[in-house]
Amino acid sequence: METLTHAPVLARFGYAISDPTRARTLLALADAPAYPSDLADSLGVSRQSMSNHLACLRGCGLVVAVPDGRRTRYELADARLGHAIQDLIGVVLAVDPSCCAPDGTCLP
Repeated sequence: METLTHAPVLARFGYAISDPTRARTLLALADAPAYPSDLADSLGVSRQSMSNHLACLRGCGLVVAVPDGRRTRYELADARLGHAIQDLIGVVLAVDPSCCAPDGTCLP
């Protein structure tokens, strides 16, 4: 494993939340740990898709898998991530529509 700090952490976090399903997964896990099947059902995605997103989030170091009997529960890797997520969703941005598309991508 490699340990990251500062800008690389922000880059990983930015990549993780750039996908709507991963962003919604992190929001759900900020509320409480959950099982993949429950996350898939609550977010309306397939279990395979959720598995892929959780693998990405785990690889980015943002979530951890916790064995729970025959199942695996997922939770945020660091409790401070939950606070950071809550702080971020409270931010209000003034966006120039000529520079940013409604989905958040930058326009040329």
